[in-house]
This record gives sequence, structure tokens and C-alpha cells, in this order.
Amino acid sequence: MNKILIIEDEEAIADLEKDYLELSGFQVEIEHEGDKGLERAMTSEYDLIILDLMLPGMDGFEICRRIRDEKNIPILMVSAKKDDIDKIRGLGLGADDYMTKPFSPSELVARVKAHLARYTRLVSSQQKTNDIVEIRGIRIDKTARRVYINGEEKAFTTKEFDLLTFLAENPNHVFTKEELFREIWDMDSIGDIATVTVHIKKIREKIEADTANPQYIETIWGVGYRFKV
Repeated sequence: MNKILIIEDEEAIADLEKDYLELSGFQVEIEHEGDKGLERAMTSEYDLIILDLMLPGMDGFEICRRIRDEKNIPILMVSAKKDDIDKIRGLGLGADDYMTKPFSPSELVARVKAHLARYTRLVSSQQKTNDIVEIRGIRIDKTARRVYINGEEKAFTTKEFDLLTFLAENPNHVFTKEELFREIWDMDSIGDIATVTVHIKKIREKIEADTANPQYIETIWGVGYRFKV
């Protein structure tokens, strides 16, 4: 049974999320304070964390950053803050997804299931013989989930790695942001395309010598992105 931690200070919201997730077969724990939520996340084993932004004790941004420094499990960030800057910051710190309140509990459950399914597949793939993708100085070890740029290893979050690998394995194919969201996040974008843009930006910062003149991931204006070979 997958174990989920909810870090949410609004008890009514946390209880509602817990009820729906438990009805779907998940084991759920709740923490209402940010610093205590971080402590529990770091000292116990969870398969996914649902993290609110505005918390007493410590905000969700700092919690996300510290968890991501140590663990690679899915983090689903939720907040009533609708500004793109908050979404961009959260995703940039390593969150796998960002949901704006209010949202339907059924949508939350669907996203949780999608992230867990993908993470499970990634973990199980590590048991196979190393699968390597190499293109013009980029070496992607799909089995070990490690990326080397001209021999130097770079750290990638789960979704950054998935997105880079997918594009590299489909060179010269132009994908729309909607197509990339469906492929990497296993769900329809529901208009939430900023996620893809942020992840492309973070990937370019790690693989491109000049992000203003990218040599690998090319923007096709009005359409989407293409990995050049």
C-alpha cells in the first residue's frame, strides 16, 4: 500500500484529501506545521508528499527544497496562490506538479495515481541492464538515471530527467507543450502549460553552453519544442 504524507495547515482540507485518498486505497498521514512536516518527511518513508505552500513554522518552498536535496519521491505542491511566479518557483525547486486551490478531490487522486505509477515504473527500470542514450556530448544513463554533459555529471529532478530523455529519444520531432505534458505527467494539461516551460528552462540551464542560443532543445515558436541532432 502506497504511503502518502499531507503537509497542510487547514484541517478541513487535509481531512478531505485524506478521506478521498484512503477510499482509493492509500495510507495517509497528516502534518499541519511546516517544520514538523519536514521532520516527518525526512525521517519516515513515504511514496509521495502533498505539500501546501503557506504553512506555519516553515513555508512549502523551503520544505520542497530540503526534501529534494535528499529524496527523489514525487512532490505534489498545492496552494491558493495563483500567480505564475509561485508556480515557477515551486517547480524550479523540484516539485513534480502544482495544483491551485480550489480543486476537486477526484482530480487530486488522479494526479497522485499518475505520479505514483510513473515513479514505480522508473524504480523498477533500475533492475534492468543499463540503457544509454548518447547525443553530441550528452550521455543519459536511463537505468541509473544519471546525466553527463561532456563527461561532467549534472543533477536532474525526476521530471527534468524524464523530459530530457523523451526528447533525446525522439530527435527532430516537434512536440507541443500539451503533448509533452501528457507524455511526462501522464495526464491532460488542463491548461497548465507553465509546468513544461519551466522544466525546459531548467534543463537548458544544465545542458546548454548558451541558453540564449540553445544547441540541443530548440523552441519552435507557436508550436512547441524539438531536440536537434
